[in-house]
Amino acid sequence: MSRILFLAVPSHGHVNPTVGLVHELVRRGERVTYFAAEPFRERIEGAGATFRAYAHDLDIFKGPPLPGQPSALLDVVGRASEVVGDVLAQTAGERFDLLLHSTPFPFARPLGERLGLPRVSSLAVFLGIEPFLRPERDATTGPFAALPGMRATLARASGDLQAAHGVRLPATLREMLHNPGLLNLVYTSRYFAGYPPYFDDSYCFVGAPVHDRQERVDFPLQQLAGRRVLYISLGTVFAGRAPGLHARFFAAFADWDGVVVLAAHGVDLAGAPVPANFIVRGYVPQTAVLRHASVALTHGGMNSMSDLLAARVPFVCLPLGADQPALAARACELGATLVLEAAGAPPAELRAAVDRVDGEPRFREGIARIADSFAAAGGYPKAVDEIFALQRRLGIR
Repeated sequence: MSRILFLAVPSHGHVNPTVGLVHELVRRGERVTYFAAEPFRERIEGAGATFRAYAHDLDIFKGPPLPGQPSALLDVVGRASEVVGDVLAQTAGERFDLLLHSTPFPFARPLGERLGLPRVSSLAVFLGIEPFLRPERDATTGPFAALPGMRATLARASGDLQAAHGVRLPATLREMLHNPGLLNLVYTSRYFAGYPPYFDDSYCFVGAPVHDRQERVDFPLQQLAGRRVLYISLGTVFAGRAPGLHARFFAAFADWDGVVVLAAHGVDLAGAPVPANFIVRGYVPQTAVLRHASVALTHGGMNSMSDLLAARVPFVCLPLGADQPALAARACELGATLVLEAAGAPPAELRAAVDRVDGEPRFREGIARIADSFAAAGGYPKAVDEIFALQRRLGIR
C-alpha cells in the first residue's frame, strides 16, 4: 500500500475522468488524499478517497472572463504562495509516496519539489494543444496575450513563493499549465488521439474515462423507458454562453417523435416556451440517460464525447470552444460524427444532421471502431498497473 496525494484542477472536465481512477486505486489498496472544490466532495468520497477542499477557488477553466471581471487564471497565479501554503498546512505531518495531479494544475512542479514526491499527471485535454506547447509561447504571446499584467503577476507570485516556501514557479506560463510527470495518463485510445509529436513514451493511453458514478440526481428516468430519446448537452462551461442556441433546439425538435433530454447547466430559460416533449434540467445524470439515448447533440467536450462513443450512441457535434473543435474534427475524420457551426446552424439543419447520424449505418460503424479501441486500451485497471510499475521502478512498492 502506498499513499497518494491527488491535486486536481477543480473543474468537471478535469475531475470527472479521475473518479474511476481513484476508485480503482482504492480498490487495489492505495490510500488517496484528493484536493478539489467542495461541489466534488460527494463523488470523490464515493470513490473511496479522503477529500480535502482547497481554501481558494482554483478553477482556471471557467471560460473566457466576462466584461469587467478579472481572469480566473490571473487570480490563481497571483495566489501561488497562499495555495501552496494551504496544501502544505492541510497535509502537515502526513507522509505521501506519490503526487498525482491534473496536468494543468499550476502548482504541481513547486509542490512536487517541496514535498520531494515523484509526479504522475492526469491529462484530460489531449487534442488541439500543440500550438500552446511550442517553446516560444509564454505569458506575453498566444492565448494569454489578452491578460494584462500576466508577466508581472507571474514574477511577483514566484518571488513570494520562493520567500515563503523555498520553491519557485516555472519561468513561463506555458510551463506552469503543462506539467508532464514521469508517467502521463491519457483518457482515450491511441487510435482516437492519433500521433501528435508531443506524445512521447511517458504517455499511457488507457481508454475512455467511463465510470458509473451512481449519482443521486432527481431525474425521471422512467419517462425514457421504451421511448426514442434525443440527448442534448453543451457541457458545464460553455452552455450559458451560446445565446439563441437553445431556442433553436426547441424549434428543431418540438415535434420530434420521442423524448428530448436537454442538459442546461447555467442557462437561464426562465419564461422560455419549452416544448412538451422536452425534459430540461440544470444537471443530468449523463451515464444513466445514455443507457436510453438513441441519438445526441453535443458540444464535443472530452467527457461527453467519450461517454457517447463508449455507449455507441450516434451524435452530432456543435463545438463551442477549448479543445472541442479538435475533438469534433478527429471524430469526424474517423467517420463517427457530423460537425456543425453552433453559431449559425438553423433548426432545419440541426434536425437534418440528427436524422442523418441516426439513420446512416456508417456513423455507427465509425463509432464502433473507436469504442472497440477504448475497450482494448485497458481502462482504469491499466492506468493503475502503470502507476504500480512506476512505483516499483522508483522503489516505492
